Amino acid sequence: MTYPQKTALVVGASRGIGRQIAIDLAKNNYKVVVAAKTVSDPSPSSPFPPDSNSPSSTINTVAQEITSLGYTATAIPVDTRSYSSIQSLVDQTIKHYKRLDVLIYNSGAIWWASVENTPMKRFQLMQKVNAEGLYGCVQACLPCFAESEWQGRIVVVCPPIYERFFRGKTAYAMGKVGMSVLVKGLAMDFKREGKTGMAVTGIWPASAIESAATAQITARDASEAKDLRKPTIFSDAILAMLNAPTSTVNGLLDLDEDFLRIHLGVEDFSKYSVVEGAIPRRIMPKRFPDLRVDEHDDEGKRVESAQLREGKL
Repeated sequence: MTYPQKTALVVGASRGIGRQIAIDLAKNNYKVVVAAKTVSDPSPSSPFPPDSNSPSSTINTVAQEITSLGYTATAIPVDTRSYSSIQSLVDQTIKHYKRLDVLIYNSGAIWWASVENTPMKRFQLMQKVNAEGLYGCVQACLPCFAESEWQGRIVVVCPPIYERFFRGKTAYAMGKVGMSVLVKGLAMDFKREGKTGMAVTGIWPASAIESAATAQITARDASEAKDLRKPTIFSDAILAMLNAPTSTVNGLLDLDEDFLRIHLGVEDFSKYSVVEGAIPRRIMPKRFPDLRVDEHDDEGKRVESAQLREGKL
């Protein structure tokens, strides 16, 4: 029996980690929608492909990279601050490929500073792009998953939840941890509603990954490159998550390195080092707090606000 080729929507795929995810999904037999805000003339750039961490890398050049390798990809622009833009993205995805099987949310805004040194506009931008953008993408994609009888995956770039993460970047952490809360809560929705074919998973790097953000650091001090890994570790971990049983990954907040080690038995990560022979410093804790309480399975009396509202109409 042959099965139709799956479609993956990668939001935040114009460069760096998102670009690598899109390319590796295509190489693994996915039709890929490359989505982000940054666009360019689709005609070949010189040199091609452009530096993957530079502004010259756009959804158009990434899609062109994929199609030049003989795979299928479509570039569709999106502004994740706008729900109408997100809805248009999902509508165009279905128009192109008739189905949606995987949503990857890699879009993000970053500003690491104290609360005092984080202006309100920066705070609002991070909440719009990070937490609100993710929520909008999930809302827009859920009807597509319903059409496929709840057989799909969502992978979100968000961290495990622990207190140290808030230090020195509170405003940023509010949005990113909010994304992690969505992963946990949506996973519970899937479970309690019997949608066993669905899984939502959070992934975060154990060590810093080469990207547009880290390029600014290495530009000031080239020696910092020894602590970087290639983005392929992230895409390899995501592919492993997509291939794992839903019961294994639904509601999981994990690190790229840890998932590959525990679930694929990977022990040698040297191929991912940007500097050959270097062992990048791990930036994340070895263990994380357990968020469950003894009364985890006791829901009490279920309350559905939508049903309460309908009762008043």
